[in-house]
Amino acid sequence: MTDSESRKPTLEGIREAAARIHEVVPPTPLIPFDTDHGRIWLKCENLQPIGAFKLRGGYHRLAAMSAEEREAGVVAFSSGNHAQGVAWAAKRLGMPALIVMPEDAPRAKLDATRAMGAEIVTYDRMSDSREKLAADLSEERGAIVVPSFDDPWVVEGQGTATLEAVEQMETLAGGPPESAVICCGGGGLAAGAALVLPDAQITVVEPEGWDDMARSLANGAIEPVGPNPPDTRCDALQTMRVSPITFDILHAHGAAGVAVTEDEVAHAMRIAFSRLQLVVEPGGAVALAAVLAGKVQPKGRTMITLSGGNVDPAVFAEIITG
Repeated sequence: MTDSESRKPTLEGIREAAARIHEVVPPTPLIPFDTDHGRIWLKCENLQPIGAFKLRGGYHRLAAMSAEEREAGVVAFSSGNHAQGVAWAAKRLGMPALIVMPEDAPRAKLDATRAMGAEIVTYDRMSDSREKLAADLSEERGAIVVPSFDDPWVVEGQGTATLEAVEQMETLAGGPPESAVICCGGGGLAAGAALVLPDAQITVVEPEGWDDMARSLANGAIEPVGPNPPDTRCDALQTMRVSPITFDILHAHGAAGVAVTEDEVAHAMRIAFSRLQLVVEPGGAVALAAVLAGKVQPKGRTMITLSGGNVDPAVFAEIITG
């Protein structure tokens, strides 16, 4: 059993990750926003240097490696945001990185990952196993696989977004979040939030047809995405099956999940842009979409994640003017 398989994410690990990440990345803003359903607080991870929260987990994982492990480099698989997070961290640490990305990943994410010096191998999202491809490449190169959510260091790194929000909300709102609505693909961001907020209500949000975490939490066991899932612009959240690491944390916490439509996501993107001048990608807007659509009601001090802003300009323009 490897360290990644035996080690569990902890709150102390999140605190260690925060100290590590603070050395290289400034905090992202926490912005109050009044909706028809009450005031919410937007944690703007779309304003990260790579446009998404994923550099938190990527940097924590890579920085924790030994000198020998860093020399061999890493292999990761991602539709784009985790890819950029790992590529960014590898560049900062002087490590080689190979990223397995779907052929239909947004061009902006492919180009940005490549621009940071990472090598890219593409695959067919519907027919190929990215996990097997990454494992084969890892064995071939002697590199460590860094999953996007099925890794304790990655979960701890993602948890720093909520730890940071706690400090901000205590200053701005008089106390920590009493509820949190989190964008969810594999659940790393939400699992980290659950560890930081043991007493808060946690709701994960996914696109319709890709809401496997919501169904898994409702049924008490992991259920994969069904066959022939619908098309979605939320490429960052197209996870076919969540991991025991993230599911176990969220299930033990009593978290629940909801799904949003493509139209609800587009509406949230338009609101974020028109009222706050924020560019949010579809997958990064699902939590806001759930609140605006009335599918999740704010409860006390409510934190909402805007988890990413990496969207192709043409797609963004089409949605905003639609």
